[in-house]
Amino acid sequence: MKRYISELIGTMVLVLFGCGSAAIAGPILGIVGIALAFGLSIVAMAYVIGDISGCHLNPAVSIGMWIDGRMETKDLISYIVFQCIGAIIGIALLVVIINSSPILGGYAATGLYPNGFGPASAVGLDAVGAIIVEIILTFVFVFTFLGVTKKVENAGIAGIVIGLTLAFVHIMGIPLTGTSVNPARSLAPALFLGGEALNQVWVFILAPVVGAVIAGLLYKGLTSEDI
Repeated sequence: MKRYISELIGTMVLVLFGCGSAAIAGPILGIVGIALAFGLSIVAMAYVIGDISGCHLNPAVSIGMWIDGRMETKDLISYIVFQCIGAIIGIALLVVIINSSPILGGYAATGLYPNGFGPASAVGLDAVGAIIVEIILTFVFVFTFLGVTKKVENAGIAGIVIGLTLAFVHIMGIPLTGTSVNPARSLAPALFLGGEALNQVWVFILAPVVGAVIAGLLYKGLTSEDI
């Protein structure tokens, strides 16, 4: 249970500060600033809960770890459930914060930084393009996570590597889809916003899962002693 609660807290922090930074100060921060907000959230949490839960904060990462044989099925399910709960709590807190400011005009005005394609994409990326982008970005992120956490001697730098990787995939992905690579992070704002965000969220659940499966299978194959 300590691991599950840690995943809940960590995912809550990731979503609150990542989506919050974009929703409240996106135009000021720009693409790099938003990317760093997500990446630095991972870095902070990695050095707090990494020794407890592994600091996945993302169903896609947990799926990759499960495929590589580093998680049991019951833990995978529990991680995903608590990650989603944490993401929803993070967005709920963001809604309260935004609604507490008369200047911001409420969360319907600021948005909650959902992912999207078509009209919801800054460059008008279509659904097929969004699926391809999210598969690639998630593959890179999960593949990196699996590699850097494999060896115990990497423990001191793993959080930094993972956080910087999340930041750099955001730099490319933000103009295209807003960057998901994390079904929990995408689901939470979509649930609160409804409408187009909720109608499109299937892409940002399906594609990261596919990317994670590819990363998990490829990494397991490359590190297998049978090959």
